[in-house]
Amino acid sequence: MTSYTATVTVRLKRGVLDPEAETTQRALERLGFELEALRSADQFEVDLDADSADAAAERADEMAERLLANPTIHDYDVEVREAE
Repeated sequence: MTSYTATVTVRLKRGVLDPEAETTQRALERLGFELEALRSADQFEVDLDADSADAAAERADEMAERLLANPTIHDYDVEVREAE
């Protein structure tokens, strides 16, 4: 088995209200930053042992589907790398 770190990034789907991002975008614009759009995201790093990077990605994907994200309102991405 090899140790991997899976990074799961969870964000609201386009069209779902994101009050945190709206407030932050207005504040950034008041500071002089021009933005087209801003979305907030949560990021989880999961350390796990697996036979391969693909197996680690499958486990992290299952974690996202079952707990970390609500597929009705969230999109998520999974990235896997060998642990350092």
